[in-house]
Amino acid sequence: MKITRSDPIPDILVIEPIVHLDGRGYFLELYHEARYREIIPARFVQDSHSFSRAGVLRGLHYQLGKPQGKLVSVIEGEIFDVAVDIRRGSPTFGAHAGVLLSAENHRQVYIPEGFAHGFCVTGERALVLYKCTAPYDPAEERGIRWDDPLLAIPWPISDPVLSPRDRVLPTLDTMREDELPM
Repeated sequence: MKITRSDPIPDILVIEPIVHLDGRGYFLELYHEARYREIIPARFVQDSHSFSRAGVLRGLHYQLGKPQGKLVSVIEGEIFDVAVDIRRGSPTFGAHAGVLLSAENHRQVYIPEGFAHGFCVTGERALVLYKCTAPYDPAEERGIRWDDPLLAIPWPISDPVLSPRDRVLPTLDTMREDELPM
């Protein structure tokens, strides 16, 4: 597999698994513990799966007291996936990394703990699989506005479909320090 560190945040890893193609289709390993342990020093404890329609934007989400690292893969469709460094004191605080993930390119992205995460669907639909390093805990869930002007994320859609909760998330500059991870 090929591993690329994201620019400007080298903690974000873009992973391109080995894909075996033939006349029947393809085969790849989405996760192999021994191989992935060499690059990701985390243990995955939960798999989550989402379906989203065209124009949907989910995020930017994170868990505060029980942070999650995520290994994100697209099973069907295509998304623009974004991670924002919100670790207090980080040299890349407020920076973001975006990567196009699709069923065709088979890329994965690893987002460590301490990052807000979101994505938007760039096609008709997307099935997204997340391997997480901590269980989902709704009491710990937090978020940042997708269109925060200080983050200046170049989302490929301008009028996304959002959840009611995502519509009212705060901007990073209005958040208290204790609402951000160390």
